[in-house]
Amino acid sequence: MKRYLVMLAAATMAGASFAAWSVQPLMQSDSSQLRPAGTVSVSGARDLPDLEDKLAEKAREQGAKGFTINSASGDNTMFGTATIYK
Repeated sequence: MKRYLVMLAAATMAGASFAAWSVQPLMQSDSSQLRPAGTVSVSGARDLPDLEDKLAEKAREQGAKGFTINSASGDNTMFGTATIYK
């Protein structure tokens, strides 16, 4: 039973990781081929990679194909905004 739970946890984490990477950050030159569809914001990230992952997840929830990060700031926890593109 313990082995089953470990396998289930590993599969869940792998799926969450794949979902976050399905929406990619875009360079400004890449975003010209897509149309802006709004902005997303997140807070409570531990560091810049965590902030990027949280923004990617929020963009994916909005149905975006990509995003560009507009701002990132914070001391102990980070917050940021991104423009999403569809």
